[in-house]
Amino acid sequence: MAFKTRITEMLGIEHPIVQGGMMYVGYAELASAVSNAGGLGTITALTQPSPEALRDEIERCRSMTSKPFAVNITVLPSITPPDYKAFAQAVIDSGVKVVETAGTAEVRELWAMMKPHGITILHKCTAVRHALSAERNGCDIISIDGFECAGHPGEDDIPGLILIPAAADKVKIPMLASGGIGDGRGLVAALALGAEGINMGTRFCATQEAPIHPNIKQKYVENDERGTNLIFRSLHNTARVGKNGVSDEVVRRLKEPGAKFEDVRELVMGSKGKEILKSGEVEGGIFWAGMIQALIHDIPTCQELMDRIIGDAEAIVKGRLAGMLV
Repeated sequence: MAFKTRITEMLGIEHPIVQGGMMYVGYAELASAVSNAGGLGTITALTQPSPEALRDEIERCRSMTSKPFAVNITVLPSITPPDYKAFAQAVIDSGVKVVETAGTAEVRELWAMMKPHGITILHKCTAVRHALSAERNGCDIISIDGFECAGHPGEDDIPGLILIPAAADKVKIPMLASGGIGDGRGLVAALALGAEGINMGTRFCATQEAPIHPNIKQKYVENDERGTNLIFRSLHNTARVGKNGVSDEVVRRLKEPGAKFEDVRELVMGSKGKEILKSGEVEGGIFWAGMIQALIHDIPTCQELMDRIIGDAEAIVKGRLAGMLV
């Protein structure tokens, strides 16, 4: 059995399951494994050091799967921003047909570059108003991120149980649900709430193909629903990361009166986060993680995970829910 939605039709995939872009995780190994398992894998553009390297990574992914995959480009405020347009041009030149975007309003310039080339734009939002704005500006698919998600959940603190149907009531284009989803129950719930598929990040980190040290994968298994910290709250740039001694210290320092980013810079450097994914030194920096850690109990292959999600979702729809109808 398969779930057929506007998402599967639009993206040309078997299952309505997308692997979101993740810094230092979204390489060809993971993206191709998800695509080969029937979902949509995603390469993270800015994980690559240059647009040329992104072209090479796209070709490497093509050598590992014949199925569709996406590229993520996230535009964030930066003192020395990368050449986003050059990365977008690399995507265009490589013939990739699906791009996941996120970040500031400047991302619209990239949409304008890519849309004439027949590229489907999937944009991640954390608020209904942002989703409607993206729809008005020509996006094809919305991924709505609830407060449970890893990364940047926005500043509204609206969990998926409210945010997904609130967005579904107003957004007309197809919508993915993201944040706090990692199994068949989450897929069925997302569909019931008005989404037409799911977008998962943290759950795909705890798979065999994820290019992450086993120590970090085991941390995802060990952590429960309380196993995250919200950092940068006072800076109005909230981020959800895995709970460890480093993120505990970041929270503590930023609670001090007058605290600013410089007080935690050395703890949250991206280079340290990249390194711990390779070294497995759990206390070496911060790592992205969502509240879905509570429901992660093993480290399967992407194929095993996808088959389980679809199988469990089918059993819920045909069995448990059908059995409740009288």
